[in-house]
Amino acid sequence: MTTPHRGRGDPGARRLAVLSLLTLSALMLSAGDALAHNVTEGDVGYIQEIWGVNIIPFMYPGAKHMVTGYDHILFLLGVVFFLYRMKNVGIYVSLFAIGHSTTMLLGVWFGWGINAYVIDAIIGLSVVYKALDNLGAYQRWFGFQPNTKAATLIFGFFHGTSLATKILDYEIGSNGLLLNLLAFNLGVELGQLMALAVILFVMGFWRKSPNLFRQAYTASVIMMSMGFILMGYQITGIFVAA
Repeated sequence: MTTPHRGRGDPGARRLAVLSLLTLSALMLSAGDALAHNVTEGDVGYIQEIWGVNIIPFMYPGAKHMVTGYDHILFLLGVVFFLYRMKNVGIYVSLFAIGHSTTMLLGVWFGWGINAYVIDAIIGLSVVYKALDNLGAYQRWFGFQPNTKAATLIFGFFHGTSLATKILDYEIGSNGLLLNLLAFNLGVELGQLMALAVILFVMGFWRKSPNLFRQAYTASVIMMSMGFILMGYQITGIFVAA
């Protein structure tokens, strides 16, 4: 996989990086659990009240969860950042979708539950991992490149487990549960496609920039910092909730 230029970039890019990091940090700290792999209280109340098979009502929060989850968007951005062929984009996004769907469906169906703060801290770690991968850190530090496809699938499992853990807390009715979960998952995948379309559209213009690789270095550092912030927020939650 292609890695970005390792230069420090121009002063303007560094100032932009600092401003972007501060802005995104403020958004993350103020948003808290409302945006990270969660379903809003209004949606929760609605899906708890309905009974039986409800395809569209479950598709909507699934799609909404995907397009508003900054942790998921950050990881997805990192995955496709240096993928120039649509075939490769399709392969990696499919691996992530398989992992995400598998643990979300099985986790809810069989009642698997993990501490939400712990699993979301791991998701923050996935963002850090992918940012370091894009920076070529593992080759420099350890002299080898981890299997990027396997990593995408494995972290997809964790992302799905996070959502399953939260859905279990909402105690959705058992009548029509399987079809409702499939509808929710379909919404998640549709939301992922919408987010991916926006990412690829923006990346298409960005890749025309003559300073792409210097800017890509800055973007990867910002992404890594956001992952650390997310991890710190969730780890703090573990001790506060104890």
